[in-house]
Amino acid sequence: MTHLEERVAPEPGSGPAAAGGDPEAVSEVLAGLTGSVVFLRPVYGPCGEVTDFVVVAASPEAVDVGGRRGTELLGRSLLGSYPGTRGTELWKGYLTALGGTRYAGELEYLETSAGIPYRSRWSVTAAPCRGGLLVSWELLDPGERAERRLALMQRLGRMGWVDRDLTRDEVTWSEEAYSIFGRERSQGPLLLEELALLAEGEDRLLLEEEVRRLLRSGEPIDRTVRIRLPRQEVRHVRVLAETERDGHGRPVRLHGLFQDRTAAERAERQLLEQRRAVLSQQSQLAAERDLAARLQETLLPVPQQVLRLGGLTVDVAYQPVQEGLKLGGDWYSAIELPDGRALLVVGDVAGHGLDAVATMALLRFTAKGMAVTGTPLPTVLANLNTLLLHTSDRQFHTATMVMAVYEPATSRLTWVRAGHPPPLLLRDGEARFLPSPEGILLGAADAPGYRAATLDLLPGDQLLLYTDGLVEHPGEPIDEGLARLARAAEVRAGSPRFVDALVRTLQDGRERRDDTCVLHISLSD
Repeated sequence: MTHLEERVAPEPGSGPAAAGGDPEAVSEVLAGLTGSVVFLRPVYGPCGEVTDFVVVAASPEAVDVGGRRGTELLGRSLLGSYPGTRGTELWKGYLTALGGTRYAGELEYLETSAGIPYRSRWSVTAAPCRGGLLVSWELLDPGERAERRLALMQRLGRMGWVDRDLTRDEVTWSEEAYSIFGRERSQGPLLLEELALLAEGEDRLLLEEEVRRLLRSGEPIDRTVRIRLPRQEVRHVRVLAETERDGHGRPVRLHGLFQDRTAAERAERQLLEQRRAVLSQQSQLAAERDLAARLQETLLPVPQQVLRLGGLTVDVAYQPVQEGLKLGGDWYSAIELPDGRALLVVGDVAGHGLDAVATMALLRFTAKGMAVTGTPLPTVLANLNTLLLHTSDRQFHTATMVMAVYEPATSRLTWVRAGHPPPLLLRDGEARFLPSPEGILLGAADAPGYRAATLDLLPGDQLLLYTDGLVEHPGEPIDEGLARLARAAEVRAGSPRFVDALVRTLQDGRERRDDTCVLHISLSD
């Protein structure tokens, strides 16, 4: 709803109750009705035109297309909840009904469940009542809709939901929830407190405490516990639950999800046993080196390659300190996104060894996955930062990163950084570093701010993304290394295989103590 001057205007000569009626009286009437019925009060603008409708009363069983129920609907505006309503046939029907002519029609609503779009149809009626509208609606295909939701849940893998009204202490389970816990529907659902009593060993104490915190302060639950069923079978069940709160912060409704992870836990246990059998035949050091070498060969591309993607030519150079094993955390990605744009990433994980490789793999594949789905670049960095901070085993460390997306239609490069050295632009024979947007390294703070910057690439421009192994040397300020890079880029600007000549110049006669990864980017001919 806009913040223009608005008012609830009574019809001429109708008295104060005409513009919206008596809410208490209407509420008493609706409280005795079944189905979905609400009373809408019109909101008038300064010129007397209807600008919106507000729900002032609702039947207890009212459920809108967004899943909001009963009292949850009170105070909601029509356009605030469904901005696309204005100008539609439904909106015109409401105005017609407000003028005194009853409206009856159908509404189509498009929703997406588990990534699958689904269109549902509703019958809607609106009748004038005491200066407002009495509106009722009904889903025309409830059976098909319920079956579709159940089928989706089953395909997603042994999941069931639970709803609980904490004020009335009423609990509802889905069919799959009964199956997960081996209960007949005639036995009815269990409370979370009762489920906790079925947990095995220390899982019972942990779940009991989390349930108490959930019901007392609304702290969400996400825990996998072992549940013993009536036939003595033990299942691994993931329990997720959260609450809705009232205006005083008290939990009033509980929503939860159960997932049977027994098969997955069994598979993980078998994999763990197999790994232990292999490791027992080797020394710990030899096993770690072998695993790290195979991981690097799988995760990192070949040391040098030239790529053409999204209107760019990308020349890659990668030089690990430990040739053969390549246990560093430097990495890059250069791919063409589904919409034709080019994604360019260079990252550097602190340290070396298997942990650095694991962190590199986590960042590389997660960043690529989010970029492919169209996630904005600052959001990608914020999510990666959260991932490093909250990984349960905490084997991951800090990392720096620069990430860019190139739009060939506009020749515009949008980029972000997380504590990484700035890109170097070579234009008309002059080298300069791009002004760096805000962004500290990943895994260092709970709430960092990341900002994006843009650059319009021109024909003949050359851009370098690189890790600090290209410019850093022990005992030397980083500014000296950056200045040396800029000078070398200007000198080698016209060299064949520019990136190779540049790396050789910067590393000539110097001991390397860190990996080096460089992306040389230019517009394709």
